[in-house]
Amino acid sequence: MSPSVAVVTDSTAYLPREQASRLGIIVVPLQVVVGGRSLDDMARLDGASVDDALGERAPVTTSRPAPRRFADAYDQAAAQGATGIVSIHLSAEMSGTVEAARAGAEDSPVPVDVIDSRSIAMGLGFPVLAAAGAAAAGATRTEVADAARRRAESIRSFFYVDTLEYLRRGGRIGAAATLLGSALMIKPILHIRDGAIVPLEKVRTASRAIARLEDLAVEAAGTAPVEVAVQHLGAAARAEALAARLPRRIPALVEVTVVEVGSVIGAHVGPGMLGITVSFPPS
Repeated sequence: MSPSVAVVTDSTAYLPREQASRLGIIVVPLQVVVGGRSLDDMARLDGASVDDALGERAPVTTSRPAPRRFADAYDQAAAQGATGIVSIHLSAEMSGTVEAARAGAEDSPVPVDVIDSRSIAMGLGFPVLAAAGAAAAGATRTEVADAARRRAESIRSFFYVDTLEYLRRGGRIGAAATLLGSALMIKPILHIRDGAIVPLEKVRTASRAIARLEDLAVEAAGTAPVEVAVQHLGAAARAEALAARLPRRIPALVEVTVVEVGSVIGAHVGPGMLGITVSFPPS
């Protein structure tokens, strides 16, 4: 029997398709347009493809789903028996996706709660999984939405990029602009604060950046039970090595997973990105 509350998200959660399907999560894809070429985010470009497509001067834009795509997703959920929907999406500071979801919800045949996760990637994925778990347990729409919000509030995300050039080209650098100029050669550590990408620290080498990324995750986790996701773009070996070290340093680590992000994030951060998201499950 399917849960009476359906969970909808967008592709920037980067949940494995098999997992999303098993949990009944409906995923609406974003689009990335690179040099005039439109690509489905869920196509999951690898690092080399992103790098080749971007080139030195190729314009990069990303496109939120049209409200009609969300309306269709809500219609699908209702047709499958849902009596309510919780729709959770990437930060409104980074995209108009939440706005599109709210517009699509206006004509939904069942009530929809649209939630801004204030994050992206597994900072979005963890709240979506929390919502799906609550829905599977028979929670009400309000309870499912509350589960997503509580998990979103606990998220800490840190990431490293090989260069700020991709963020600069894509117009997503925000407050990190203070690191530009000669700083394009540094290895910046950024984080997500109040739904936006902002600078945290800067180091001179990739090895120091990765070590600092690890330290930040350990500090954020403390001694509480945590779930951790290591995310990357075209840096699988680095990601797997980092994930392998974390159980020795985080005493109450519940689970660590490795996730490769897709083309929407890839177009803005470039290959070599490495990120860590720390999430605190309910006690």
